[in-house]
Amino acid sequence: MEDMLKVGVITSPHGVHGEVKVFPTTDDNKRFEKLKECYIGNDKKVLPAEVEGCKFFKNMVILKFKGYDNMNDVEGLRQYGIFVTREHAVKLQKDEYFITDMIDAEVVDEDGNVIGVLTEVLSTGANDVYVVQREGKGDLLIPAIKQCIIQVDIAGKQIVVRLMEGMD
Repeated sequence: MEDMLKVGVITSPHGVHGEVKVFPTTDDNKRFEKLKECYIGNDKKVLPAEVEGCKFFKNMVILKFKGYDNMNDVEGLRQYGIFVTREHAVKLQKDEYFITDMIDAEVVDEDGNVIGVLTEVLSTGANDVYVVQREGKGDLLIPAIKQCIIQVDIAGKQIVVRLMEGMD
């Protein structure tokens, strides 16, 4: 399991006072209102950051970080991820999981037959869809609904599913 969870991606500066536009990668955009400490970075470097302000504009979040006071300070942050530690992550409800913990889980049917490996979770609005990579076949799309998802074992990295007629 990863220690850091990505909650957004900086897309561009916003205005001239060091604010940035953030595309949220979390289900709960309101979580940014309570965000005080986070990390910003990419594969090469990760920096601690203190959130000084938050507002919302359309589907984006506008954040202001302490110490970043003009457009030039934040110009280099484009495409940086915004990460939180698990300690600062939102609390999950029953049958909710962090996507990062599910990726690479083995997907099996009710009889224990291996179907493939979960490679992606698509958010469609109505329900999530699990993308399962199968060996020698195309990807299988499984809706994340109670009729199909029988059990998710994060620690064991396994998801047990029931395939509905016509899904194979």
